[in-house]
Amino acid sequence: MLASNAVGSGPPLVLVNGYAATKDDWDPTFLDSLGSFASVLCPDNAGVGDSPATATLSVASMAEDVLALMDARGIASAPVAGWSMGGFVAQVMAARAPERVEALVLLSTDGGGPGAVRSTDEVAAALVDHGGTPRDRATRLLGLLFPPSLATGIDAQFGDVVAAARAALDPDVLTAQERAMDAWHAERSDGRLASIACPVLVAAGSEDVVIPPENAALLAAALPGASEPTVFEGGGHAFMAQEPARLAQLIEEFRYGVAPQT
Repeated sequence: MLASNAVGSGPPLVLVNGYAATKDDWDPTFLDSLGSFASVLCPDNAGVGDSPATATLSVASMAEDVLALMDARGIASAPVAGWSMGGFVAQVMAARAPERVEALVLLSTDGGGPGAVRSTDEVAAALVDHGGTPRDRATRLLGLLFPPSLATGIDAQFGDVVAAARAALDPDVLTAQERAMDAWHAERSDGRLASIACPVLVAAGSEDVVIPPENAALLAAALPGASEPTVFEGGGHAFMAQEPARLAQLIEEFRYGVAPQT
């Protein structure tokens, strides 16, 4: 069973994290903002954080793990939000168990398949580079998650914390996640995307180098329940840490019909 954190009060919202990230890695202001209107369930993926590893790992198996956690928590259905690789997991949940997923929130992610717009080879190599000290890896990661104008300051403030988190990760699990992401982009996605009928919010950062923001428009066009994507100007891959309150308000308005404040 996946380990998880729970934050806030209100109707359930499931929040699935991405590659190499755990339930403890979400921006606290983003979680607090979501928790003002929802009970947010934040699972680890298998093999990271406090969750046990599995013999095989795929995007589909991670989706099944989250559905099993919902069963254990008595959540029959809920909106599911996924960031980056977590967005892959959320899409599979919606395609395979539509009765469980009331709505999708897809953040800094893509629809998979050969048609997805991929990062440059340099960025892709840096993302999965396990070399150097944990502090080296933290600096490298933060340089990918945030625009250059912010990355240096964030690294100075939080790099040691990120390094400690990176040091705790099992390289074999990271390699399994990387293979799962490779398979996601190798398999055809048009049938899966066309089958997802729930309402969908797609959002991305304009400066995302890990999953380029062009994917937001591709996703919105392929998903029947999606409206025009929202692109956060100046946002990197982890744009929810740059504008946590604004993104949370967007999610609240999308899911619960709350008018934005002026």
